Amino acid sequence: DMILLDIMMPGIDGFETCRRLKASERTQDIPVIFMTALSDAVDKVKGLKLGAVDYITKPIQHEEVLARIQVHLQLRYLNQTLEQQVAERTADLTRALENLKTAQVQLVQSEKMSSLGQLIAGIAHEINNPMNFIYGNLQPAETDIKNLLKLVDILLEANPHPTPEVREKIEEIDLEFIREDLPNLLSSMRVGAERIREIVLSLRNFSRLDEADIKQVDLHSGIESTLLILQNRLKARCDFPGIQVVKDYGQLPEVECYPGLLNQVFMNILSNAIDALDGAMQNSKSVRGEGADEVPYIRIATELLEGDKPTARTRDRVRITIADNGPGMTERVRAKIFDAFFTTKAIGKGTGLGLSISYQIVVDRHKGKLECNSTLDCGAEFAIEIPVRQIVSKIAD
Repeated sequence: DMILLDIMMPGIDGFETCRRLKASERTQDIPVIFMTALSDAVDKVKGLKLGAVDYITKPIQHEEVLARIQVHLQLRYLNQTLEQQVAERTADLTRALENLKTAQVQLVQSEKMSSLGQLIAGIAHEINNPMNFIYGNLQPAETDIKNLLKLVDILLEANPHPTPEVREKIEEIDLEFIREDLPNLLSSMRVGAERIREIVLSLRNFSRLDEADIKQVDLHSGIESTLLILQNRLKARCDFPGIQVVKDYGQLPEVECYPGLLNQVFMNILSNAIDALDGAMQNSKSVRGEGADEVPYIRIATELLEGDKPTARTRDRVRITIADNGPGMTERVRAKIFDAFFTTKAIGKGTGLGLSISYQIVVDRHKGKLECNSTLDCGAEFAIEIPVRQIVSKIAD
């Protein structure tokens, strides 16, 4: 609890002993009181500067010494109690700050998902109405055109020698070309209309505003919907060679999950991978000139991880890995990527919430795991693991 130290001692003196005590983490907090016959002010100042709490000169008064010892023991006890209270208070404040951050992230997530879902659903609805009108009229238009062409054939058979004016018009419009091209034209229109309908369906599947509760869904459908939305960013441009998407899908059962939230996780991770590859290609061109050493790619793999007992299918899990051959990240960055508001992007390019929200969705809402493996210059891989079956009572809000 306390050290009473003389100054004039054999070997090393009291000053050196005090210096060594204060230099050691194990003893530096123990109060030291010098008790010595050296009464010069210089010695007193030196002792106090070395860290002693008091300096008593001989001859001593026992009552005074005991009183001083009692005071310093009480001071040490109060100091230790205060440090403990400060530590506890600091821990409380840290927890409160973390809770505040979590609440902020959840609020942002809720508003973001609501706004994004409403926007996507609105766009899909506005496109769907006129698209259904166009798609529904393609078949009648095809029938009417065939009938008109048949009528033209009948008229030409009935009058194999039309007037010069009719012959001139037939040559002007190239009737034979029209006869051959119209079916191809209608077929192309049908393919385009079906493609737009697929996009609208993907937008609706991605937003899934009507599926706020747990549903059994095909995860591959959610991944494909997300890729379709991001298709424009994956394509080659004049300054970008495009990103190859490699799919290694396993046989998965339908999975109980929050489909809209899980699609948001796919969107966040895939968008970050595209940003990393795009930035790496731009930096590559600025440093090494045109042409990249390796084609940029994103590999998406899925697999079923069966439980340790064949009879316990509730322990089955699915694993989705999304990997890229981008620049990767340092260990310092990798350790912080799931922290709220942490971002390596330029100001205005990222909020630092995407991966933090994704972590909450996977870990908190689905009782799963979200991990990142990455080293600098060796790409990054994100692994999502969630149970095939959810226990609703444990994850309900």
